[in-house]
Amino acid sequence: MNFYSIRDLRTKSKNIWASLKENGQAIITNNGKPAALMLDISEDNFEVTLQAIRQAKAMIAFNNMHSRAAVKGFLSNKEIETEIEIARKGN
Repeated sequence: MNFYSIRDLRTKSKNIWASLKENGQAIITNNGKPAALMLDISEDNFEVTLQAIRQAKAMIAFNNMHSRAAVKGFLSNKEIETEIEIARKGN
C-alpha cells in the first residue's frame, strides 16, 4: 500500500492516480498520520463498494463500543448515541 502526503496529492496527483489504478488503494497522510483512504472503484461496483465501506465502519463502531463496555461494564445511552454519531460522521 502506498502512502502520500496531502502535499503529494496537490503536486503529484497524476502519479497518485496511476498508482491507484495499479495498486487499487492509497493512503493520504496529514502530518505523517493516516487521514484518508483512496480506493480505485468503477461505476459498476460503486454502490456495492460504498455499502461495504459503510458496513465496515459500523462494525468498527460496534467493536469500539463492545471493547469499552467490557472495560466499564456498560455504556450509558448518551455514550451509545455519541458512538453512533461518530460512526455516522466517519471519525
